[in-house]
Amino acid sequence: MLHTSNSSAAAAVAQLDGASLAGRRLALIGAGTMGRAIAGGLQRAGAFPDAAIAVVDHHDSTARALASEIAGAHVDDLAGACRDADVVLLCVKPKDVAGVLATLRGADALAHAPLLISIAAGVSIATLEAGTGGRVPVIRAMPNTASQIGRGCTVVSRGALATDEHLAIAETIFTSVGRCLALDERHLDAVTAVSASGPAFIYVVLEALTDGAVSCGLPRDAAMELVARMTQGAAEMVLATGRHPAALKDDVTTPGGCTIAGLMVLEDGRARSVLARTIETTARVAAGLGR
Repeated sequence: MLHTSNSSAAAAVAQLDGASLAGRRLALIGAGTMGRAIAGGLQRAGAFPDAAIAVVDHHDSTARALASEIAGAHVDDLAGACRDADVVLLCVKPKDVAGVLATLRGADALAHAPLLISIAAGVSIATLEAGTGGRVPVIRAMPNTASQIGRGCTVVSRGALATDEHLAIAETIFTSVGRCLALDERHLDAVTAVSASGPAFIYVVLEALTDGAVSCGLPRDAAMELVARMTQGAAEMVLATGRHPAALKDDVTTPGGCTIAGLMVLEDGRARSVLARTIETTARVAAGLGR
């Protein structure tokens, strides 16, 4: 681990002061779920004030709507947006990365070597560097959907040309929507499986536990809230105490009690192995997305 950042959005920007973001311009390429979440976090943090975010999307109406929401600038010219940018944040699907980079390179839109940050799963730093001609500093990032509510967790990895200042810029951007950690790129496929895809797996668990509670007679709305808040509290216990989940589990488990009875059912169903294998499989598929 290289570095961690955690704070409110405003404090994150203050921590790095203007050295990272003040006076800089951001080109946001892709106004989908993650693009909107990141742009919203940056707006709340005041990180790129006064229409310093230019928004581009292949759906012009989507880009126009987001630009209006964040008081940014809607731009319908991809190359033009990037020529004016200090930071290019690529929030497009993995299959679209090559085409976007080819367009930018063909238009000489990256000749001034802005920082390129990509959130595309499975698209390696080497691929990004090659696609930009090897003269642009690159950072690869993997955020997750909790960024929409400011509770995201993003991992960033830097390429050969990215400096400490470039890393600080990326950390400031993603700290505006939650927590940011820097790790070696070799970990990013596993990060994708755990952090980016993981919420979907947890939602299945939440749904199943809710259904179980409903089968025991709880009203569905009450069951769902209880399950969600229980899950939130359990996760915060791990983070707050630093204790191993197994130790916290033992605290809840008394001899001959109802909890151990339920845990035995989970073990009978090989829930532990299924969840672990889920992450392995997801990481393997993630590794191939950019190929």
